[in-house]
Amino acid sequence: MTEHRVPTITKKDLINRIAEESGHTKVVVKDVLQRFLDEIVEELSLGKRIEFREFGVFEVKDRRARRAQNPRTLEKVEVPAKRVVRFKVGRMMRDRVCDVLPPGPETPSGTAGSPPSDAPPTEARSTDAGARSTDSPSNASPTEDPAAKRSAGKSPF
Repeated sequence: MTEHRVPTITKKDLINRIAEESGHTKVVVKDVLQRFLDEIVEELSLGKRIEFREFGVFEVKDRRARRAQNPRTLEKVEVPAKRVVRFKVGRMMRDRVCDVLPPGPETPSGTAGSPPSDAPPTEARSTDAGARSTDSPSNASPTEDPAAKRSAGKSPF
């Protein structure tokens, strides 16, 4: 089985792209982006919840201490209590990233974008805007691009 590597976008890549598209210098964009990230880390370290509408929510959760088992040695180990950062995906990101597989190379199940033949049918789930069926990849006609329609003229932030 061959390993499919997903391209990685670095902070430097984002800085270059934003600087080029906005007309600002890379130094200014780097400073703003770094300050933005530093503020997120600072607020989370204070235990605060950070919400970006349509994008998602960052929050800190306390995990209690527990007993686990090393799968290699089967030895019981104590895992101490800790704080973890949790990210809950927002509606815009879920719509553009999570719901539908993009057409492309063959997936392990056979064809791109389709579930394995032995997979159970997808269940409907509710969203903030009300219930919507997720049985089909798109509720739009095959010629429309729902992501393009949603994002036309809208900023993701």
